[in-house]
Amino acid sequence: MKTLLVPVDFSKFSEYALEAAANIAHKIGARIVVSHMIGLNDAIFTKDGIQLSEETLYFIKLTEKRFDEFLNKDYLKGVDIVRNVQKFKFFNDLDPVIAQFKVDLIVMGSHGSSGLSEMFVGSNTEKVVRSATVPVLVIKQPWKIKSIKKSVFACDFKKESIQAYLTIKEWCNLIGTKLELLYINLPDPNFRSTTEMEESVKKFFEAIPVTNPKKMAESIIYYNDYSVEEGIFSYANQNRMDLIAIPTHGRTGLAHFFSGSIGEDIANHSELPVLTVKI
Repeated sequence: MKTLLVPVDFSKFSEYALEAAANIAHKIGARIVVSHMIGLNDAIFTKDGIQLSEETLYFIKLTEKRFDEFLNKDYLKGVDIVRNVQKFKFFNDLDPVIAQFKVDLIVMGSHGSSGLSEMFVGSNTEKVVRSATVPVLVIKQPWKIKSIKKSVFACDFKKESIQAYLTIKEWCNLIGTKLELLYINLPDPNFRSTTEMEESVKKFFEAIPVTNPKKMAESIIYYNDYSVEEGIFSYANQNRMDLIAIPTHGRTGLAHFFSGSIGEDIANHSELPVLTVKI
């Protein structure tokens, strides 16, 4: 992991993400790309080329000034920082930045969302979690890497989640956190017997090059609750987890409207840091 991307809007939540990224960068020797979306309104794009250039230049200079203040932090000393200004209006337009800088992880601050704002608009963070092609670490409070002692990875242990598990396991190894594996068992019609759950998990680990699939399957924690989200939060709180890791399907359009995504819901509602990997 060599490059971290921190999308910023210069809010306190962006500062939380920047400091978290700095913690990680110091630990693993990564650089940080700090990216800001100027968010030029549609009216500017309808003007002639000269006006567009002049107004764009003004906003870029204003952003550079804000960068100078925002990046004047002691915790960034010794970290390779790359400034990036985009003309895009939304944080979910990050694919060009990810490709240009070969980003390995996005670290993003969030205040979450709820109620009608969540139903109709969602949050920038939710959109990034849904669309990003690389893992996303969501931060909502001041965060220190040394405080991340125990992490929990929750999924249904279907084969489609194997790569997400391997990615999260590698990341947790890099930062030195213990990873616990969690299976949430739900009431009817999704209820599964202990034998069914164990058999599913065993097949999951048999498909991964591990020395002892049976032992790995036996390490899974089975937890009963009324929803996956409630189960993850309850387990994390009861066992004092420091980070939640989860795969996400990244559904879009009508599929997202009707089905949603557990990964995005967890990222929106959890006060703990959340690491998501798109399946």
